[in-house]
Amino acid sequence: MIVPPGSHTAFIGKPETPEQWLTYLYGKLPRGPHSPSAEFSRYYEGDQQKLAFSQMRYKQAFASVFEQWRDNFCGMIVDATNERLNVDSFRIPGDAGTDKDARVFWQRSSMDAYSNAVHLEALIQGRAYVVVWADKDGEPTITPVSGDRMAVCYKAGSLWELEAAARFETDSWGRQQVTLWTEDYVYEVAYGTTEWDRGTRQGNPLGTVPVIPFENRSRLAGEPYSDLANCVPIQDAINKITMDALTASEMAAYPQRWVTGLEIQEDENGNPVAPFNVGLDKLLQAEDPGAKFGVFQAADLKNYVVLVDMLVQHLASVSRVPSHYFLVNSSSTPSGEAIISAEAGLVAKVRERMLHFGESWERVIRLCFRVKGDKRQDAFEMETRWRDPEYRTEAQHIDALLKLKQLNVPEEILWSEAGFSAAQIDSFREMRKEDAKAAADIQKLMPQPEPQNPAASKAPQGNSGNANRKINEAKN
Repeated sequence: MIVPPGSHTAFIGKPETPEQWLTYLYGKLPRGPHSPSAEFSRYYEGDQQKLAFSQMRYKQAFASVFEQWRDNFCGMIVDATNERLNVDSFRIPGDAGTDKDARVFWQRSSMDAYSNAVHLEALIQGRAYVVVWADKDGEPTITPVSGDRMAVCYKAGSLWELEAAARFETDSWGRQQVTLWTEDYVYEVAYGTTEWDRGTRQGNPLGTVPVIPFENRSRLAGEPYSDLANCVPIQDAINKITMDALTASEMAAYPQRWVTGLEIQEDENGNPVAPFNVGLDKLLQAEDPGAKFGVFQAADLKNYVVLVDMLVQHLASVSRVPSHYFLVNSSSTPSGEAIISAEAGLVAKVRERMLHFGESWERVIRLCFRVKGDKRQDAFEMETRWRDPEYRTEAQHIDALLKLKQLNVPEEILWSEAGFSAAQIDSFREMRKEDAKAAADIQKLMPQPEPQNPAASKAPQGNSGNANRKINEAKN
């Protein structure tokens, strides 16, 4: 946990000094175990269990029985979107080498794995961040940062240009480190230094704040918010109904016997003694002719099932995750066409996230080129290429690509649409060159056709000239 220095004082107006910037940005962090970001993280992990019993006496009796019980759909809702967000490559029209250079930046920072973590944090908490900076060799590095450890300030009137950003970190020994970026300077408070006015300041060689926000469901007005914001209340209701069903299964899900007209026996302390052990005694009998026996009907738990199914359907509608993910009404397996139709909403949701996240990744790659001093740092026509978020059968997919080939779509586009990565496509190019070279070498080893005699190949003369000569001689 980052502890602000005790000597910092409040100020009015725009921050001017690094300490004022840190104080201002620290106040924007989502802090505490009850902050929305921490709450959504617990729901994603399934640690939000509240054991909501309908009555306190039930909680006293059954809390220990159901202490480890979990029933959580929030993790699946987020994962259903995140598992389809896979960055494939980056492209600048007319510049074939951009993807290869961008892939070097990407692989150097292990972003094949960590890009997924950036998307995940943004979907859960509403925002995540990426820092681009140069390592000791001058090569660009991409560092993901969770939304609860970074705060930014946008320029007045801008939706994407940053005026300042601060990162608050704690190492394994509890020491804190703070870094502030502005366009003019970088201010760093070393590990173990608790007073923010004792940091070091140096110029910013990039001339821009090297922090890129990834905001989920960006809006022109208002803060970005989590994919779980509207799902949490429904999840709580599902937990409550399920807990009631579990309590009923413990108390009334099996037939209970009753007896009347039987004298109650007491022990030496005056406590009533049960006359029968209904779990062991198969035959219950009483000598009193007025005794009567009966059975209470077992509770019907289907009502709970119907209510939970209704809430799950609401959850599927709010989250735009198909019902077959929740196994609702799963008496029969849906067909392939039915699954594609049901997933249309989820695919549209994923493509919408690709628009905003893709723009952020393009800014990340442009910053990497800025670190290298490459002119492509201003390549605003750059675009992020994503893998296809739609699940289809292989036969359907390849058949569609073959029809595109008839429209003279370039093969590299078809390879990309088929799901091959940029690295695989580069390998295909080299393989095709090797195949062509091998075919040419084989052709040289085969018997060559003998050269033809030019005279023999000359077209025979016609006899039209002789015929005309004979006609002229006859006239004379």
